[in-house]
Amino acid sequence: MTGLERRIIRLWQSAGSSFLPFAEAASAELPMSRLLRLSLFQISVGMSAVLLIGTLNRVMIVELGVSAGLVAAMLALPLVFAPVRALIGFKSDHYRSLLGWRRVPYLWLGTIIQFGGLAMMPFALIVLSGDTWAPPWVAQLSAAIAFLMVGAGMHTVQTVGLALATDLAPRRAQPNVVALLSLMLLAGMVVTAVVFGLLLADFSQLKLIQVIQGCAAATLVLNLVAVWKQEARDPGRTKGREDGDPGFVASLRMLAAQGPWARRLLAAGLGTAGFAMQDVLLEPYGGEVLGLGVGATTALSALLAGGQAIGFLGGALWLSRGVDPHRLAAYGGLLGIFAFVFVIFAGPLQSVLFFAAGAAMIGLGGGLFTHATLTACMRHAPADQVGLALGTWGAVQATAAGLAIAFGGLVRDGLALPGIQALLGDAFAGPASGYVAVYTIEIALLFTTLAVFGPLVQARGRAAERPSHGSGFAGSAHV
Repeated sequence: MTGLERRIIRLWQSAGSSFLPFAEAASAELPMSRLLRLSLFQISVGMSAVLLIGTLNRVMIVELGVSAGLVAAMLALPLVFAPVRALIGFKSDHYRSLLGWRRVPYLWLGTIIQFGGLAMMPFALIVLSGDTWAPPWVAQLSAAIAFLMVGAGMHTVQTVGLALATDLAPRRAQPNVVALLSLMLLAGMVVTAVVFGLLLADFSQLKLIQVIQGCAAATLVLNLVAVWKQEARDPGRTKGREDGDPGFVASLRMLAAQGPWARRLLAAGLGTAGFAMQDVLLEPYGGEVLGLGVGATTALSALLAGGQAIGFLGGALWLSRGVDPHRLAAYGGLLGIFAFVFVIFAGPLQSVLFFAAGAAMIGLGGGLFTHATLTACMRHAPADQVGLALGTWGAVQATAAGLAIAFGGLVRDGLALPGIQALLGDAFAGPASGYVAVYTIEIALLFTTLAVFGPLVQARGRAAERPSHGSGFAGSAHV
């Protein structure tokens, strides 16, 4: 081999690591094949998310004739279980079983609950559409139980799956692991949306049953393959609960004592709300204000997803190079502020280019923000409280997103009422008034997020300026 060939090979190897940041997610402790297999739980979560939020939303209203208000109430039910993610994470941290596992039993429990909800859901929906002799409350109760079970299963699987990934991955690989898991969730949602759309193009109740129950079966298979031989059995965990084990409230207090967790979680919740409030409003804004067709506004989903993917990859690259996750999350929030300014000005300027750029920047900023806040929680979680820390982050994020989406819809609808517009004057009489109000609130939330993140970034900077003794991570262990 000539010297030129060796130089070309070294150049290619270095370029590969730069352009594929999550390629370094693999390690001796967690090889790439094992990591890819573990990430299958994210595909099952994404598959159920698309089914609930996308496919069933349309099918229930259009094909089954269910009222939009009842559909909205059903789709909001999984949010009820979101705050329990912290408790799930705590339980998986301290669980003791005869098999010596702590994560696997909870992940499998979540899988069974999710499977059960999906298995009964198509029949509950058909009954809900009025095709039954039973009184209406029976159908509503059945559908509510099905949606609640799917939501509970999804939250349990994702919380414990992320905790297991944190247990298995070394610290240096965690940003890249987060990127890979996030991309798998996104890929699962995109691919599933396309497949469900094709399968239900010629709709019938029988096809609906087959699609949803096929999703249930796939959930079982994917999660079983994902968790197979991932967690080592620990004989020390076969004993019963010890008297010295802390309870849930005591563990929360211990976690809060490890550093500014309240500030970190507050920033995550505010930023998540700032990005999520527009989730159901961006496409209607393009159609109602800019006059775009259905095809053009649907393309926004691709822009958002592409921006998120770039955000995940960029976040992994920068975090693996030592960038502070709090600082990176703040950059994501700042990018989101500019994105919403672009979207707001797209209306009066009638600029599709501004609108498209804003949508892509929302995805990019949101991807950076989500990746960075999750990585910050993974890095600063005590070894015996990983599940509690990630569960608390998931609870804050899911609850903030759900409440923000609902609040955004209420604000938009409220300002669209003629009576309200008459009270507020001519400036709020146009169709854009409700949307612009929501985007303005999101900008305010993201500015508040930057203010909350400020002390965290400054504390990290001061720790980096101090001379280190021993491990390079010692200075940031309690940030």
